Amino acid sequence: MNQTGIVGSHAEKLAVKYLAKHGLKIHKSNFRCRFGEIDLIMLDEEYLVFVEVRYRKHQSFGGALESVDGKKQQKLRRTAEYFLLTYKRTDTPCRFDILCVDGSLTDPFYNWVKNAF
Repeated sequence: MNQTGIVGSHAEKLAVKYLAKHGLKIHKSNFRCRFGEIDLIMLDEEYLVFVEVRYRKHQSFGGALESVDGKKQQKLRRTAEYFLLTYKRTDTPCRFDILCVDGSLTDPFYNWVKNAF
């Protein structure tokens, strides 16, 4: 795994801990298919939550939230649809959240956007 992958993996672990503190339970991580990848799939009471984790150490290249553009949202939707069909969860209410992890990974700042799109 390259340095970017290691940092991303660490940010996702921090995200799982943060979301678990807020009552979500991990269902699946790094779900991949031909349409793309979903970082985290979690349960929030009756909701299946597809979470995109974004990490930015500095804001110089734009914020983490702005990096989830329309093209990325479409990939996430397609991947989520594939997941729902594959695991026969088509009747489960869902939402898409974005969890931005900014700053140092040893002392991060979190920005959790529920139902982001």
